[in-house]
Amino acid sequence: MAHIVIDYTPAIRQHAGIGRIVRGQVQALVALNPGHELRLFVAGPVTEADRRNAPLPLYATPISERNLVRLWHRLHSRWPRVEWFTGQTPDLFHATDFVLAPTRARRTLVTVHDLAFLFYPEAAMPSLHRYLNVVVPRSVRRASHILADSHNTAHDLHKEWRTPPARITVVQGGVDHNHFRPVTDPAQLDAVRAKYGIGDRPFILGLSSLQPRKNFVRLIEAYDQARKVGDLPHRLVIGGGKGWLYDAIFAKLHGLGLEEDVLLPGFVAEADLPALYSAADFFTYPSLYEGFGLPILEAQACGAPVLTADNSCLPEAGGDAALYVQAEETRSIADGILRLTQDAELRQQLRQAGLLHAAQFSWERSARQLLAAYEKVLHG
Repeated sequence: MAHIVIDYTPAIRQHAGIGRIVRGQVQALVALNPGHELRLFVAGPVTEADRRNAPLPLYATPISERNLVRLWHRLHSRWPRVEWFTGQTPDLFHATDFVLAPTRARRTLVTVHDLAFLFYPEAAMPSLHRYLNVVVPRSVRRASHILADSHNTAHDLHKEWRTPPARITVVQGGVDHNHFRPVTDPAQLDAVRAKYGIGDRPFILGLSSLQPRKNFVRLIEAYDQARKVGDLPHRLVIGGGKGWLYDAIFAKLHGLGLEEDVLLPGFVAEADLPALYSAADFFTYPSLYEGFGLPILEAQACGAPVLTADNSCLPEAGGDAALYVQAEETRSIADGILRLTQDAELRQQLRQAGLLHAAQFSWERSARQLLAAYEKVLHG
């Protein structure tokens, strides 16, 4: 039996994206009863609710996450090490969010979710971009082994940093099929429309934090072009909290006079996502670059046809069950919107294909891939 410490910090601090991946993988890993002693490390204090919702006891630090980052990665301090808080030196430490914390673990793993900060530096805050450009390649060099969310990210790691393929294992995300499933109850569908102010009009759904890499400015432009050509009755609903550098999204919305047709309701609670996906005519995700594209699978699992971009890992996530467009071409996105709003047969084909495709991705499958990576590193 090995002693394994997993950095559970993203699962506590981040509601979507990486946080959802870490929560899903770790909860499924614990359910597998892998035969190792697992401990969950959290940078910074946690609440009683955090402890109740975690699958194992949390080993939290009295020092805030921000101050630990300053100590470890800006001041290059080797103090305090992870095991000071978890009580023992582990056989394996898994850093789940790009950056390897100080540890004397016998073996180390770091998950690199994507290399967006390399390919789209303008889409990140300058301070974050500078930080990631230093600490991520350093963590990749130091770690015993690397995990990537997709084969595309694994390819990027090899191409950009010459990371040997033998040092990289792909562990894909999954879907909680008990939660993400088609909602057909009219009362539930009406309730989610009312909660987010959507009204009775048919709508196209976009979903992510408001930030440049998600390409919402072009999506709004494309929606405007499509509605002028096709006289669409649809609203465009973009759910998600404010991330960073989002002013251009609101400026585009107001500049085109679309305040009544484009709705930005803010953060969408996870409990509401299945009904929202199910109520939409289709889901659109024309991101410039992604590490995995989890919302694509969640939408498909709820029976929503998917329009997404043909870049990075997105075809890997959507498979043959999505309509693909060019993210940097507004006309291409607009043409995709027109096709899906006007072709009910295509929507039905994608709906059925999406349900079958998403069914292949579960958190149990993801956890088994993760456990196989642990065994490989421990015995390598």
